[in-house]
Amino acid sequence: MGEVKAIGGCGKLATRYVLAVLGSIGMGIVYGLKVNLHVAIVGMVNHTALATSGPAHGGAAADDGTASETPEDGPFEWSSNVQGVLLSAYFWGYMVAQIPGGRIAEQFSAKWVMLFSVAINVICTLLSPCMAELHYAALIVMRVGEGIGGGVTFPAMHVMLAHWAPPNERSVMSSIVYAGTALGTVIFMLVSGLIAGAIGWEYVFYIEGGASAIWLVLWIVLIADTPQQQRFITPEEREYIVKSLHQDQDDAQPKKRKLKMPWRAAMTSPAFLAILIAHTCSNWGWYMVLIELPTYMSSVLKFKISQNAVLTALPFLCMWIFSMVLSKTLDTLRTKDVISTTTARKTATACASIVPMVCFLLICYAGDNTTVAVVLMTVAVMSVGGMFCGFLSNHIDIAPNYAGTLVAVTNTVATIPGITVPIFVGELIKHDSSKQSWIIIFWVTIVLYLIEAIVYLIFASGEEQSWNKIEDDPGEFQPLKQQNGQSPKTDRV
Repeated sequence: MGEVKAIGGCGKLATRYVLAVLGSIGMGIVYGLKVNLHVAIVGMVNHTALATSGPAHGGAAADDGTASETPEDGPFEWSSNVQGVLLSAYFWGYMVAQIPGGRIAEQFSAKWVMLFSVAINVICTLLSPCMAELHYAALIVMRVGEGIGGGVTFPAMHVMLAHWAPPNERSVMSSIVYAGTALGTVIFMLVSGLIAGAIGWEYVFYIEGGASAIWLVLWIVLIADTPQQQRFITPEEREYIVKSLHQDQDDAQPKKRKLKMPWRAAMTSPAFLAILIAHTCSNWGWYMVLIELPTYMSSVLKFKISQNAVLTALPFLCMWIFSMVLSKTLDTLRTKDVISTTTARKTATACASIVPMVCFLLICYAGDNTTVAVVLMTVAVMSVGGMFCGFLSNHIDIAPNYAGTLVAVTNTVATIPGITVPIFVGELIKHDSSKQSWIIIFWVTIVLYLIEAIVYLIFASGEEQSWNKIEDDPGEFQPLKQQNGQSPKTDRV
């Protein structure tokens, strides 16, 4: 294995890392185009007209802190309810698309599912200004379309990683790919604000949608579903990947085999249920740090961090750096046989749950010190990056044949906090926005992080589960058969 590793890891830029970087950019595009409406809507709404008939709440745009205190009036008299529907419509498409997207990616082509994801987001983004002029219902249709595209990203990329990421590089490649979601979110939010302020809200959609279309060409030309189908790859790298994944190097179409999803076994597997619970609890905390913590600092501490571009981007930059360092460290330790895959996944998930849990606990009792609150928020966001090489990579470990469907299931359930967190916080602070209400909110988050840590640390596993194996089939993802009378290690690389 050492010789193959040396061959696979040297020379020119490896094709598998071209995939990881393009996958990261694709994820960033999808998540960036998701949030640009949150920024643009501030300039789209006629606030003066709405003020005459009642307060016009900015919805998520206000929560994101991207709106200025005296926004210029736009052409649309959309009530707060209409704005809320526009911003939430994305999740309608997002939730329904994931499981079908996962199965299609597994049984047909993850490459083309991912291409569809970005393409529909680009098209809907470019059409958004004229659809808004037509009727807000038409814009809602565009947002649902974007949500459908966004919903299949994780399943598609999980299937791609299952076919391309050697086990001892899986943490790093997963972190590169999925860290793009956070970077894309913050970069597009900052750029959208600059574009809207300089030349108008319409150009937020035209410029970002048009620029994102370049990715489509690169993905079509440079990416293939499997190493066996890839034209731009050295024979040494192809051999390295397929051997590390125990695939058949001569099988040019390994994805043609249709696999029946073992639903009962998967849904009753402690290893999978641990991922499901961790993903759901983690997403609650993620939406707290992403959306509600800046609101707390603005309303309670009177410090609008979101109006400072540096302080807005810094936590996400720290998270990206932390996720890269952590994933590389864990992969190195796994390669040297110091820790198992199970230990690596649990360590990363512990970082992503226990550290932000402590940060929220300290924020509760940090008084009115804004500097301390900013530092704690930065540390919380940074540590959440451990999820990329923690539970979010774990689906591929336990069942690479069904990784797309499994992440679709967990991500569908984990989308619920994205819908409920703003509602929960909004209802709680509606009549009392004092720090006491926020302490209740923070303690709910602390408890969920504690549940995540306990359940995952007890029940998670990095070993391939028995229900992933295909009887009497020597094809891809099958464990190596015994050689020289010795059984191969299934948990260590």
